[in-house]
Amino acid sequence: MPSFNQSIFHPEVFFLTGIPGLEIYHAWISIPFCCLYAIAISGNGMILFVIITESSLHEPMYYFLSMLSFMDLGLCLSTLVTMLGVFWFNAQEINFDACIGQMFFIHGFTFMESSVLLAMAFDRFIAICNPLRYVTILTNSRSIKVGFAIVIRGTTALVPLLLLLKHLSFCQSHVLHHSYCFHPDVMKLSCTDTKINSAFGLAIVISTAGLDFVLILLSYFLIVRSVLSIASPEEQKKAFGTCVSHISAVAIFYIPMISLSLVHRFGKHAPPLVHTLIANVYLLIPPVMNPIIYSVKTKQIRKAVLKIFLSKLI
Repeated sequence: MPSFNQSIFHPEVFFLTGIPGLEIYHAWISIPFCCLYAIAISGNGMILFVIITESSLHEPMYYFLSMLSFMDLGLCLSTLVTMLGVFWFNAQEINFDACIGQMFFIHGFTFMESSVLLAMAFDRFIAICNPLRYVTILTNSRSIKVGFAIVIRGTTALVPLLLLLKHLSFCQSHVLHHSYCFHPDVMKLSCTDTKINSAFGLAIVISTAGLDFVLILLSYFLIVRSVLSIASPEEQKKAFGTCVSHISAVAIFYIPMISLSLVHRFGKHAPPLVHTLIANVYLLIPPVMNPIIYSVKTKQIRKAVLKIFLSKLI
């Protein structure tokens, strides 16, 4: 009887899901996932190493880039164990408290990455629209303070949401739709009213990632207006060229995020495979693509990476 009551209010375990309908091929499916994880971890690790070791990159723009790489590493490592555990060992069980902890890191790093992208947009806005005051506005100390503010904002926004989740009752299925714990997915399994949780979760998403996205769009509206007032087409091209990497990072972060949110809210009748694919794209594509984009498009990063590789070869 006690164990039954415990399962009603706080289940001992949830059950993670791999790729629905393709369970017998999980070992083979894990190969591309392993490659993506290896690219993401090595790429972001390289970006961090280059920025830390190269004194010429100790500037606000690259500090923000190092924060982005750190958040991407955090996202990868938050899901690595459970995802590969499901694919390799069919280890589908996850403790309720461990699930809460994983959600804290996944959603925390997601909110923080959104804030970093906003900080990078502000950096581009100042560099293009007010270049003479760039050094005085974005000092190294202010960049570090922004980093601390990002961490505090992401953490304080998330803690109440997870505390509310712990008060829900789970008396039905404990099978999740992903190979990691995702807040809307866990919330759907509750047999009690989740209107407060849902409304609070939506409010947090709107006030963090949603607000960040609006401010990023506003900053680029001001950047475009400022650049178009420049007479020389060459200067316009150069100014827009400095934004390409950041615009790409914004697109590959927000498009999968918005897609996953829409599927969870409105795609109740969508095939389970759709949920799984979008969820994996949401977590893996940004960490994989960001270091590639910034290594290819940012001359200083590319030169620093080549310098390290060439010094190792010599």
